[in-house]
Amino acid sequence: MINGKYINATGIKYSGFFSEHSKSKIQLQPIYEAFTNSLEAIKMDDTIKSNQITIDLKFNPNLFSRETNDYELHELIIKDSGIGFNDNEFERFKNLYDNSKAYSNHGSGRVQYMHFFEKIEFESIYKDEKSSTGYLKRIFTLSKSQSFLENNSIIYHYEPQKVEIQNTYTKVTFKKPLQEKDKKFYNKLTTNELKQKIVSHYLDYFCENRDNLPSIGINRYESENLKETVEITPEDIPLDDKKDEVEIEYRQLSPDGKTILRNDNKEVFFIKAFKINEKTLQYNDIKFTSKHEIIEGDIADKFKLEILKPDDAIKNHRYLFLISSDYIDRLDNENNIRGNINITTEEEFKKSPPLLQEEVILLDDIQNQINNKILNMYSEILEISNKHKQDIDRLQEMFLLDKDTLKSIKINVQDTDETILRKVYKADAKLIAEKDANIKEQIDRINELNPASKDYQDELNERTSSLVKAIPLQNRTALTHYVARRKIVLDLFQKTLDKELDIQKEIEIDKKREIDESLLHNLIFQQSSNNPDKSDLWLISEDFIYFRGASEKRLGDIQINGQKILKDNDELSADEKEYITSLNENRYANKPDVLLFPNEGKCIIIEFKSTKVNIAKHLKQIDNYAALIWNFAKKEFQFNTFYGYLIGEKFTPNEIRMHAARFQHSYHFNYLFRPSEPIAGIYREGDANIYTEIISYSTLLERAKNRNDIFIDKLMGNSK
Repeated sequence: MINGKYINATGIKYSGFFSEHSKSKIQLQPIYEAFTNSLEAIKMDDTIKSNQITIDLKFNPNLFSRETNDYELHELIIKDSGIGFNDNEFERFKNLYDNSKAYSNHGSGRVQYMHFFEKIEFESIYKDEKSSTGYLKRIFTLSKSQSFLENNSIIYHYEPQKVEIQNTYTKVTFKKPLQEKDKKFYNKLTTNELKQKIVSHYLDYFCENRDNLPSIGINRYESENLKETVEITPEDIPLDDKKDEVEIEYRQLSPDGKTILRNDNKEVFFIKAFKINEKTLQYNDIKFTSKHEIIEGDIADKFKLEILKPDDAIKNHRYLFLISSDYIDRLDNENNIRGNINITTEEEFKKSPPLLQEEVILLDDIQNQINNKILNMYSEILEISNKHKQDIDRLQEMFLLDKDTLKSIKINVQDTDETILRKVYKADAKLIAEKDANIKEQIDRINELNPASKDYQDELNERTSSLVKAIPLQNRTALTHYVARRKIVLDLFQKTLDKELDIQKEIEIDKKREIDESLLHNLIFQQSSNNPDKSDLWLISEDFIYFRGASEKRLGDIQINGQKILKDNDELSADEKEYITSLNENRYANKPDVLLFPNEGKCIIIEFKSTKVNIAKHLKQIDNYAALIWNFAKKEFQFNTFYGYLIGEKFTPNEIRMHAARFQHSYHFNYLFRPSEPIAGIYREGDANIYTEIISYSTLLERAKNRNDIFIDKLMGNSK
């Protein structure tokens, strides 16, 4: 090769050019650019009978290849049988942003070449009438390395030479990725992965040209030895299932600049739908295309398929939707990175609106209308979407979510329950902030009142009224969450009683393992806990969560304010010690289910029994606990009034009274009670008293539901 030279730029200073033109985030972007150029080069010469594109991945071994089977990419070559770099094509190539080649070409490809690779070599044979053979070969190199930039150039070109070869082609060789992360990516790139990426990226183009595709092969070489070849054939291209279109209206600001209005101008967006076996298509998806190429830039993260979850499969199929429009093509042509388009969202439009006379297509409108159109195209997707709406309704009922808040936020089928709740609570938080600001404003206005003013009373009444209205609104959201949590606990309580929990279903019938008592105990007050305020003791009584207490703790270890309630061993008399351990027992080791201490001198004892246990056989258990506490409590704890609650499911009033006649049936509230029973003072002077109730889990649940429903009716505005 002779007569090589740098081609100097005019009107461009390359040393600063590349910092102003960003690198694509898509690591295969330079390969896509070259492949697109190959497709276009082939289309430009319809006399070529055998069209083909080959991609060669050439790897060399490194020091550890024998052990790790890892190789380093030496060069990546894309070769096509297209028209070649004749004088006209080369002239366009030299001039960045020359779009005379075609509507879609603005020179961004060569910029991406140089952002990713140290050197890109071109070898091209093209027809030329001036050549005695009719063909010339052109060779040139593209680079932004220091030697090039010092000459204010990115192209080193050799004078074309005549050749005897009688066919055109262009071969582009990419050498040495510039950045380490790109080097790792290309070192791991396989032929099958590259095939899949190319099929996906050019799916729209391949579908449109299924019957006229060039031969496309991808080869892997290791140390110049061909190791693998894969081809892209029409059989690899799925058939589109349906096509449709929607018209999207332009938006602009109202004359006063406060409202976003629609106008009569519209753009047509085309939908191409694919129904593909779930083994082939991993996720449901929707993509913009520009000039038949999938757009994979930032816009792809914003544009969502809202009516299907990614992994949903319907009758073993998933769905892919490709969206095209002249509008998208025009946006793409305005950018210096192919596919790096931006479509304004409504939120962005509100934050930084254009001039009043400007009009835009909003991404929200595209997304909403296309997703709705897809529902009309596929009844089976509509069915799934309706099911999702029912799930949201259940979520709303479960957590008492405000219906107006739900309407105000954007929810799609891909949102998990957690995502939906986050969106709702975020919207609620914003509402609370606005209401707090309103409350402050009302307070500030009250501070401005002048008692000496003749209108003082009227102004005071008006501002006080405004403040009173604002405060309940501000507190409503927090109270709603509080009541909703209780509703979930009640639902869990019901499922436990009905034996509908998974763990209950898993227990084998022939195993004598009873878990209901433990489940109900932990639901109401976690075993081994000392924190009634974090319990759900409100199921029994609202007051109980405010008391000190313990659950499933040894009597001898229970403390109040760091002090044990029962006497230490060295404080016990010989008779007391003898009783504590008599009959081979350790009575200090007994564990009441729940002990609560409301205030000085009072103690609440709660016992939970299995739903299968006859309560009548356990009537003395609470009395025994009370007797131990009364007789062995330290002097500073003067417990003399006890309250007992025996809770189970298997009993009748008559059965209870047959065992203990002093129990009475409270017909109005459906429980049994014993107003008073003496607790004998054996090791201390005088007797104490205990009031006892026997109540079923079902009654507890019914009472708690009624209390919570009153809150819900108030919150949801259902009360009269």
